[in-house]
Amino acid sequence: MDSYNNRVFKTGKSRLFLGKRSYIMGVLNVTPDSFSDGGKWASPDSAITRALEIQSQGADILDIGGQSTRPGYEKVPWEEELERIAPVLEGIKGKIHIPISVDTFYPEVAQRCLEFGIEIVNDVTGFKNRKMFEVVSKSDCGLIIMHSGTNNSMTDFFRAQTQLAGKYNIASNRICLDPGIGFGKSYKENLFILGNVDKFRVGEYAVLVGASRKRVIAMSCGNPPVEERLFGTIAAHSAALLSGADIIRVHDVKEAVQAARVIDEIKGEIRA
Repeated sequence: MDSYNNRVFKTGKSRLFLGKRSYIMGVLNVTPDSFSDGGKWASPDSAITRALEIQSQGADILDIGGQSTRPGYEKVPWEEELERIAPVLEGIKGKIHIPISVDTFYPEVAQRCLEFGIEIVNDVTGFKNRKMFEVVSKSDCGLIIMHSGTNNSMTDFFRAQTQLAGKYNIASNRICLDPGIGFGKSYKENLFILGNVDKFRVGEYAVLVGASRKRVIAMSCGNPPVEERLFGTIAAHSAALLSGADIIRVHDVKEAVQAARVIDEIKGEIRA
């Protein structure tokens, strides 16, 4: 990467040219218990239909998760997580033409999903399990490294994990960093991240922010139920994009795409 303006996030065969426009990652939870849409896409047929809809609505990445990480969640074993994800990957094979990400912290699941041809491994534990690095080092997939904990530990964590990735010969342009909205952070810390993404940037790595429907949204606007947090989500993600995020992770794809295009136009005028 020659300069900040020529940053690229490489995900297998795909390239996301950062700084040109904002990118949208559409969430597909194939779980019975996710905080936002648990059970809605739990059957393979419904999940496949939703995956195609996410693509048609303009998402740049499809992120499939087979394990809830809501507050107080209980882990399911990797075998069960894979049983939820594999039929969906099989059903969308050849039909999805945007990069597919799998949200997992299990090396076994990551390995099997890479064999299905996914392009991104999204690990909410931040690749703390070194076996995850071993698995992805044998591919050319992208990595999303998420931070958990207070804001004052974030940049040190990102530096340590990206340096460790380098020891596994993982190129820097394959790595995306996620500050982890809602993971071990206070309400004010989450708000600060949304308005100051660039302050947590490490090097030229891509940065993803995911605040969609989360508690920080509810606490800001009277605690509406999960299904009524769209407008607050758009506000939070717009702030994140204006303050340096490259990718936003969303449940409501069509609305997020429209909002992001407006933000891109505004950013273009700011730079002019």
